[in-house]
Amino acid sequence: MSRIEATLSALKAQGRRALIPYITTGDPYADITPELMHALVAGGADIVELGVPFSDPMADGPVIQQAGERALARGIGLPQVLDAVRTFRERDAKTPVVLMGYANPVERFDGRHGEGAFVAAAAQAGVDGLLIVDYPPEECRDLAERMRAAGLDLIFLLAPTSTDARMREVAEVASGYVYYVSLKGVTGAGHLDTDAVAQMLPRIRQHVKLPVGVGFGIRDAASAQAVGRVADAVIIGSRLVQILQPLPRENVAPAAQAFMAEIRQALDELPKE
Repeated sequence: MSRIEATLSALKAQGRRALIPYITTGDPYADITPELMHALVAGGADIVELGVPFSDPMADGPVIQQAGERALARGIGLPQVLDAVRTFRERDAKTPVVLMGYANPVERFDGRHGEGAFVAAAAQAGVDGLLIVDYPPEECRDLAERMRAAGLDLIFLLAPTSTDARMREVAEVASGYVYYVSLKGVTGAGHLDTDAVAQMLPRIRQHVKLPVGVGFGIRDAASAQAVGRVADAVIIGSRLVQILQPLPRENVAPAAQAFMAEIRQALDELPKE
């Protein structure tokens, strides 16, 4: 059982929803990521998604695009992301870490170090899962097998436009959880329609037996709680990145912990399932 599966299974047994924050590695300060990850966990995060900075993040809106640009300007690439995870693992051997990004950095890493090198390096660093936005499931069977052999989960996005056939394709290769994008468009855009989410999740669950996390458009305790009524996990990214970006360094970790604690409390106020 992977660390992600164990975490989500334990939460389900308790009738609780998972809280999954997203941050961009190297933002808002180049070397703050491990400290920030610990603060998120202290505030109640169950899994941490780390964004891998990339120059053309087509699925991301302005907030995360700009975070990636700032991180790239500080010299943050995939090797530095793995270093951040290694440092985090020195003090936390339990909390799952998912890398979220795009195919290009992964393929460049393998191009430099040999086929399959990234999966091996990620496992060695303490990574638990990978979400590559632009990897379609029909092209990922070999990757999924390599990752499962290394104890890692391959996570996929589903969207309001996903067909039943696409959901079945995802179900064949995904593990850990699936990430339902609640809005059409990019991260941080649009208005969250919780009624539409509630209508979509039973359809997803007909085809996908993994836990379903919902992200895009969750900005505060109220929207997190509304999504938590129907989802297995609540994923929050753009708003967190936005809150932390302007802060002086000494305030970043405390602000992250306080924001997580507010969301965690809202989720824990929901009835136990």
